[in-house]
Amino acid sequence: MSRKMSRFLIRFSSIVTNGATVKSILPQKRIFVGIRLVSTSMGLQSLTRYDQSTDWQRKLTPEQYVVTREKGTEVPFSGIYLNHNEVGMYHCVCCDSPLFSSEAKYDPGTGWPSFYEAHGIWEKDESHANIVRRPDNSLGSTGTEVICKHCDAHLGHVFDDGPDPTGQRFCINSVALNFKPREK
Repeated sequence: MSRKMSRFLIRFSSIVTNGATVKSILPQKRIFVGIRLVSTSMGLQSLTRYDQSTDWQRKLTPEQYVVTREKGTEVPFSGIYLNHNEVGMYHCVCCDSPLFSSEAKYDPGTGWPSFYEAHGIWEKDESHANIVRRPDNSLGSTGTEVICKHCDAHLGHVFDDGPDPTGQRFCINSVALNFKPREK
């Protein structure tokens, strides 16, 4: 483990154990979270509708807050849904919007739950899906961030190296999701 990663994990664990706020220990411009640099500046403002008065720090765990509200990334191979195979729907942890069906989940071996399409997509038409793609340069190259259409939660990224039929790999953080099993 690198020295920077060790320092980050020590600082992050102090949030959980000491109840410090995320803002109190994070530098203002860029921080190292997991394996990618993230920006804590305001950046792009929401193009979606949600209640801006929601106290996300109170509603979410510290890890959920860092990932969904500050565009962090969970440590690879650590998420609760990585090897999860139950049939049902994965919802946004912030607003409960349905995002991904378990039927579109597969294991590319990257360390994060992956899906070949978002729930509600019909023949490349994402207008009925609850996700939005947004350009993202924080990974060191041009990428595409995936956010929740309803609450702007950062979910992960999408890549063009997925399986058929879409060729897409939605690489999503487990802490950004809440699973609901299919009713029998």
